[in-house]
Amino acid sequence: MDSTSPSQGSASLRNYALVTAAYWGFTLTDGALRMLVLLHFYTLGYSPLEVAMLFLFYEVFGILTNFGGGWISARFGIKLTLYGGISLQVLALLLLIPVDRSWAISLAVPYIMAAQALSGIAKDLTKLSSKSAIRLVIPQNAPSTLFKWVALLTGSKNALKGIGFFLGGLLLGTLGYVNALLAMAAGLCLVLLSGVGLPSGLGKIKAKPSFSQLLAKSREINLLSAARFFLFGARDVWFVVGLPVFLADTLQWSFGQVGGFLAAWVIGYGAVQSLAPTLLRRFGAGGPPQASTIRFWTGLLVAIPAAIALALQSDRPAAPTLMMGLLAFGIVFAFNSAVHSYLVLAFTPDDEVALNVGFYYMANSGGRLIGTVLSGLMFQAFGLVGCLWTSAAFVLIAELITLKLPNPRSRQAVAR
Repeated sequence: MDSTSPSQGSASLRNYALVTAAYWGFTLTDGALRMLVLLHFYTLGYSPLEVAMLFLFYEVFGILTNFGGGWISARFGIKLTLYGGISLQVLALLLLIPVDRSWAISLAVPYIMAAQALSGIAKDLTKLSSKSAIRLVIPQNAPSTLFKWVALLTGSKNALKGIGFFLGGLLLGTLGYVNALLAMAAGLCLVLLSGVGLPSGLGKIKAKPSFSQLLAKSREINLLSAARFFLFGARDVWFVVGLPVFLADTLQWSFGQVGGFLAAWVIGYGAVQSLAPTLLRRFGAGGPPQASTIRFWTGLLVAIPAAIALALQSDRPAAPTLMMGLLAFGIVFAFNSAVHSYLVLAFTPDDEVALNVGFYYMANSGGRLIGTVLSGLMFQAFGLVGCLWTSAAFVLIAELITLKLPNPRSRQAVAR
């Protein structure tokens, strides 16, 4: 590794701070764009399945980006992938401006899907860059510190995405569709200026990786990636389309109420994620997470969407049922996500970080893809209850996969 070894102290921390700040700025617009597109085009008469299809290429190209993005980052550095991603997001925002009521749905859907493809590439380039950077400033012999920093980064990102959800609903209601897109594009142009202080060599490795290394992963990374696929599919299968459409259509909530509620949920989820290391210590976990940690939290999560579905099927009041259910789901999912994000780095040596993180988040994007499509399909066919039962089944599969996961310390002992 070149200029990014952990021993360089303050320089490495400065570089990581620049990467994180850029990622935070991007995350605000990513959350806002998701809510803006969902609410705007649903009110134009698009069906839940058509709304879900608008995000199809966002997830498909996220998979492709994670597949090759780690290789690009390892060869050319994190700066290229980070600020290239932000530039693509600006372009995606501008491309969405011409779409209005005069466009036929048959023309608008593929066009919006193409613009969302650029946004999906942008999102995963920036995520890959920031998640890889943290491995370069924390030594492998400091697992508790790594867990703390990973949880803080991931939690703060999700909190900002939640603010972005609120921002998207607010901008749509106050500025309108076109002006909201222009405002977000202008904000990202300011974020691009932060790239001046970031060295171009950050994240490069001396031995250039071959393209075949993209699929040559350890058993631990493969298992963790498979579990991640089903875990995030379980979240998005009811959260992406089913829940916001249910709130707007069935409960008759306004744009601001839908955006504000989802924002509050994601912010709270991010806060719990950031505090996960501290909370786990208070629960009695004395060291960094092990395989048993993720098995416990994934197993606990299985029951929550099933319980919400049963309550709705029993004609319990929908609003309080969803409020309590989402609170429980958000807390438990936050622990799952925090431990997952730590484990992928704990299983990864420094010289494979970009490649392994890219592969891992490729699985994450795959789960989001299947979850997004099924969210629209299941909601249209079976309502929110159908989405929730699918979510419970996905979490159960993730739990079964984690049963085969070893402890990180066992892997490190073998390496020594």
